[in-house]
Amino acid sequence: MKIKSVYLLCLPIIATASLLLTGCGNPTDAAPSAAASMPSTAAPAISPPASAARGPGGPISVTVTTAKKRDFDITIDAIGTVTAVSSVEVRPQISSVVTKVHIKEGQFVRAGELLFTLDPRPDEANVAKVRAQIAKDEAVLADVQRQLARGRDLLAKGFVSQGSLDSTQSQVEAQLANLVADRAALDAAQLGLSYHTIRAPGAGRLGAVGVFPGTAVQANQTALVTITQLDPVNITFNLPQRNLDTVLEGVKSGRVTVNATLPESNQGIVGNLQFVDNTVDAATGTIKVKARFNNADFKLWPGGFVKTSMVSRTLTDTVVIPTTAIIQSSKGAIVYLAENGKAALRPVKLIAAQGDESAVSGINAGDQVVVEGRQNLRPETPLLVRKAGPAVPTKSPAPAVSSSAAS
Repeated sequence: MKIKSVYLLCLPIIATASLLLTGCGNPTDAAPSAAASMPSTAAPAISPPASAARGPGGPISVTVTTAKKRDFDITIDAIGTVTAVSSVEVRPQISSVVTKVHIKEGQFVRAGELLFTLDPRPDEANVAKVRAQIAKDEAVLADVQRQLARGRDLLAKGFVSQGSLDSTQSQVEAQLANLVADRAALDAAQLGLSYHTIRAPGAGRLGAVGVFPGTAVQANQTALVTITQLDPVNITFNLPQRNLDTVLEGVKSGRVTVNATLPESNQGIVGNLQFVDNTVDAATGTIKVKARFNNADFKLWPGGFVKTSMVSRTLTDTVVIPTTAIIQSSKGAIVYLAENGKAALRPVKLIAAQGDESAVSGINAGDQVVVEGRQNLRPETPLLVRKAGPAVPTKSPAPAVSSSAAS
């Protein structure tokens, strides 16, 4: 009985020792069974980039275009304002009353066309009065001239003295001077009478008419109507001071053309540069210029805004490539060329950029310039070349782009 009791007491101790020995064993022996018993929740493994899948020497698909040599226009863009060549505000030159309006608002008129008629009666009376004065002075002149003729006969016969004849001669001369003054007064009266008919000083389109028959108007104060010339018209815009020399040379030669684009229809109109201001605006560093445009269809309206572009200079026989092909690196501008199926790095000098194109030096006309896919390239990288054009967009593997960018 004692032996059986001792055996029973030793069983828990033996079991505990067995567990401790099991825990001190190699952990890798138990890992597979534990992993096998757990549910699989881990994310799938990320596949390697396409560039890595095809190996470090695999070709990269790129799009190329051919560098061309041609004349390259450098233009200056600005926002211009349409201004009328002439805009005249018609005002009366005498104080009177409007008796008749011969025009309608918005009407086109020719130079000299009758616009308004004012009450002419006061000036007609002045003209009649001056004419009567002239008739009176002419009669007096005729009388003294007859006295002068008789005086000369009497002087020859010795009946009058020379002094009496000289007095009569003075009266004739004074009366002639009176007639000269009367005729000048008649001209002034007729001029005042002419102011009662108001005519168009030039051709153009009428604005709002501000008077009606019966309206009293004041001399040089009351605005009757505005006449604006619409064909041709001017477009005024500002250019940077650095372009002043080029603009002045163009004005002297008469060969500077300006293109205006209508914002509503995007239709282009060509005009000629006419005027360059004589001062530079110190606040903006720009100078005001003016171009003239034919406007027979009246698409340009004074006060409107238009986009203008002017060719400041032309680079002859220069190499032109797309601006997107140029890469700005730490050593300056570079491009990649496709040569013998591999990428060749070429440093270039940017001469001028205009829109989507740039004039450069450092490459030759006919070189195949990489436009798309250049961010993936390194010198001597094998290429799969495609010509630039309106091709259907292709999907490039995103991991390959990101991997190359990271490298």
